[in-house]
Amino acid sequence: MTGAPLLDIKGLDLAIGGTPILKSVDLTVAEGEIHGVVGESGSGKSMTALTVMRLLPVGSRPFGTVCFQGLDLLAANEPEMCSIRGRDIGMVFQEPMTALNPVKTIGQQVAEGLRWHLRLSKAEAESRARSLLDRVGLPDAKLSLHRFPHQLSGGQRQRVVIAMAIALNPPLLIADEPTTALDVTVQAQILDLLRDLVAEHAMGLILISHDLAVVADMADRITIMKDGTVVEAGETVTLFETMTHSYSKMLLTASTHQPDRTAPDSAAETPLLEVRDLVREYTLPRRTLFSKAPTMRAVDTVSFAMEPGKSVGLVGESGCGKSTLARTILALDRPQGGNVHFEGDDLFALDTEALYEKRRHMQVVFQDPYGSFNPRHRVERLVAEPLHLSPTPVTAIERREQVAESLVRVGLSADDMDKFPHEFSGGQRQRLAIARALITHPRLIVADEPVSALDVSIRAQILDLFADMQARLGLSYLFISHDLTVVKAITNEVLVMKDGRIVERGPTEQVFAAPEHPYTKALLAAAPDLDRALARRRRARDAVEA
Repeated sequence: MTGAPLLDIKGLDLAIGGTPILKSVDLTVAEGEIHGVVGESGSGKSMTALTVMRLLPVGSRPFGTVCFQGLDLLAANEPEMCSIRGRDIGMVFQEPMTALNPVKTIGQQVAEGLRWHLRLSKAEAESRARSLLDRVGLPDAKLSLHRFPHQLSGGQRQRVVIAMAIALNPPLLIADEPTTALDVTVQAQILDLLRDLVAEHAMGLILISHDLAVVADMADRITIMKDGTVVEAGETVTLFETMTHSYSKMLLTASTHQPDRTAPDSAAETPLLEVRDLVREYTLPRRTLFSKAPTMRAVDTVSFAMEPGKSVGLVGESGCGKSTLARTILALDRPQGGNVHFEGDDLFALDTEALYEKRRHMQVVFQDPYGSFNPRHRVERLVAEPLHLSPTPVTAIERREQVAESLVRVGLSADDMDKFPHEFSGGQRQRLAIARALITHPRLIVADEPVSALDVSIRAQILDLFADMQARLGLSYLFISHDLTVVKAITNEVLVMKDGRIVERGPTEQVFAAPEHPYTKALLAAAPDLDRALARRRRARDAVEA
């Protein structure tokens, strides 16, 4: 690094309410440099970023120096920080829904910073906002400025947040898990956008992520944090080649973890689940008062079968119909055509009582376990919720026994049933979600992005748990995921979905090794790959040295 760094953090300590959070953190970012910050939840990554932005909770006490373009941010007053935030330092927050104002349109929110810092007129700011949304892949034909955040998908909301952060081309951009909720093709587009911004404007970028493959591909230097301290830092290739700290090595091992899985039994005579020519359409708003309401076909004549004890992966971009297909399979949505046979019975031909019985054997694990739990209820009540499907009443004693058994199965304690969801870590909450799914002894579990928001070490534990449950209980899984490494690690077969149709299917290893459809090839090419990223960086380093 030549010259003074754009951002220079030295000896940063942070305590909140007397509890140490950060301890002697050192980190520098130069102009035009991408600096990756890696670590598990609670390692201090986000708190370091929030210290730079001076957006710390009440009771925080930071010490040390955070020098940005010669100004010590810790000594700056609030008016000075208000002029710096957005204009000189932009930030992409991890959870876009909480970063956006639910009662303002996305156009208003992207234009807000432009109007505040540049004093543009409303029309000028909206025009600039439209250009910014076009740049992040949300053209007017796809997304109107007048939509509200709740009308957008998770990936679309994340792109709006990025548009807000780059609106003024700030010298420093902090991206906190900017692609966690995005599918691989959109993730590749966003990462390419961030890379282009750094190159065009000599912007400094702090990229916070738990995905080592993404960081290795993007970052010039990497800092690894644990429990509020920096355990290892250095140039990307050198760091991976000379890792010395046990925590760094654990992260590297976990990121490429493959669970031990038993080979599935030979093909069964009758499929556990059979989907035949399934069609699911939605009615869209009328364009004019007297016109016929148009329809959108989310699932278009989909057919496939699942055998008992096997895992099937369902991959595709956001909006391709994966979740709609899952809801229809679970008989939560009624299709306009086709049928779903579970254990030989057509679900949509059953009466209410018979459908309840079938639903005992079909459970779901959601992407966000915390959002799927009522925070005011204790674990016993939350895990026991599916027991209402039981054909006979369950007594209070039987309920506690079954909850305890389910908790122990997923590696938790029976004593945990008296706690609330907020008392658990993210990985533990996902185990609670799995315990809830297991309590009715299902034969099929639909797992909708079950590990996408988890750290690599927790993800490895949950994948091991899924594999162990399948081996011991003979479960079948339908894995919905945009993380192709997860699908490759845990499934026997894979279905690739695009625009409501299955465009490719086959054994997982075969599809990944020799994809046939252009869309499948594009997905695999866009997926982050640690070995491929390091090989590219080594070639670039060798070319410079030569």
